[in-house]
Amino acid sequence: MNRTNDEQKAIKCDWNFWWTYDGISGPEFWGILNPDWFLCSKGHRQSPIDIKPGLLLYDPNLKSIFINKNKVNGYLENDGHSVVFHSHYQQQNQSDTFNQQNSNSNQMLPVTINGGPLSYSYLFHSLHIHFGLVDSYGSEHLISGFQFPGEIQLIGYNSDLYDSYADASTKPNGLVGIAIFLKQETKSSPEIEILTSQLNQIVYRGQKTIIKSLSLRDLLPDDQNYITYDGSLTTPSCDEIVTWIVINKPLSITKEQLQALRFLMQGDIDVPKAPLGNNFRPTQSINDRVIRTNIEFKQQQQSTTKGKNCPTMKQNVQYEINQKLWNVI
Repeated sequence: MNRTNDEQKAIKCDWNFWWTYDGISGPEFWGILNPDWFLCSKGHRQSPIDIKPGLLLYDPNLKSIFINKNKVNGYLENDGHSVVFHSHYQQQNQSDTFNQQNSNSNQMLPVTINGGPLSYSYLFHSLHIHFGLVDSYGSEHLISGFQFPGEIQLIGYNSDLYDSYADASTKPNGLVGIAIFLKQETKSSPEIEILTSQLNQIVYRGQKTIIKSLSLRDLLPDDQNYITYDGSLTTPSCDEIVTWIVINKPLSITKEQLQALRFLMQGDIDVPKAPLGNNFRPTQSINDRVIRTNIEFKQQQQSTTKGKNCPTMKQNVQYEINQKLWNVI
């Protein structure tokens, strides 16, 4: 395919064409490729992280997460880095020919995200799927070194403080990221079936397909157990403006659905390049951050030494060290 001069100029100006997940344009070099991405190398609150259950702090003040029940229409896109679902509601004011031709303005209701550790209301912006080319890795966040075959991330922007995602994406308290692990099972979650049913339409970069009646709320489990921490975008420019909420219970995905993801390519139909999979950033240092959870536990330590229990300082406290292992199996 021969590109026009305007298209070639656009590619040269679009930094999204110049970063990848491996090689000399991979995560280790993101902070060097573009000076505006310096936080990718120099930041102290970067994401993702390896969650150590023994270091979590139990916070009894953490609330349940609320996502309203509005189902969304939108389109699924292979953007060369990930599989991304864009809501029609978020795209309606943008110059997007594909969206204008396929959206129904009467159904463009916003999906709001509230509660949990959030002090503000957030509007859903996009959904991203990270996955590996084999079952032993693929998720961005880890649990005690354990990596799931995939991870879905719901991204929303602070609509109380900012007018748009573009405005919020570089500002304090700008974004929320809800991370949900994917676990291989014989039967998938219904919403995963919706997201993966048309992957054969987006094999190559830039291809898009319509998705209708997706329930973001149904991606969350009923038990509402999660951990939360202050972090960053996991892609350039790595801005440290994301409140991350990592859901304890994974979603089910089948072997066949994972294989469909693994057939996707990074490049366009003329130059397919490498498979899209393994699109996860390595974990980053926690540094001095506090990682909180709403998972309550009771730890009892006893000793038979001299027939007595170990000394204790039992009292009413706000936070406790959490030793409960997460759902990794």
